Amino acid sequence: MARINEDTKRRNREAIREAMGRLLAGDLPAGGKCDLKTLAAMAGVNRTAFYPKKDRDGTVRPSPYQHLAEEFERRLQALQEAGEVVDPRVAQIERLKSQVAALNERVARRDAELADLAAFKTLAVSRLAAQHDEITRLREQSQAAGNLHRLSISRKGTAPFGA
Repeated sequence: MARINEDTKRRNREAIREAMGRLLAGDLPAGGKCDLKTLAAMAGVNRTAFYPKKDRDGTVRPSPYQHLAEEFERRLQALQEAGEVVDPRVAQIERLKSQVAALNERVARRDAELADLAAFKTLAVSRLAAQHDEITRLREQSQAAGNLHRLSISRKGTAPFGA
């Protein structure tokens, strides 16, 4: 792989800083995120230039633009801690997560209400069935005894016992 000269490195650093400014200002390309991959694409540099390199002997050396990647991450984190949302998709994701949590809570409450209503319905139906059985039993018992007499229905104008 060919080495790049200092003039190319300088131009790449300027392009990276300019792209970093646009990304952190919220100017995201279509389909892009506020991350190193998009930064590299906007600056026209290879993304691997942001990550440290390993030599054949296992030692780690910094990449030519690693300090810019670290600066980008620091600035992005500072914006996020300040409450500023650089990536509108992140804001949308957070909003949707809160909506999902609220809807899950509503569904849980409704499920609990439905369970309570189902239990109440079961109890009410069983009580009605028990009352019906008791009424039926008492009617059969009264008919079997035969010692009950029907009372006559009073007519208008005649009150019992001289009311």
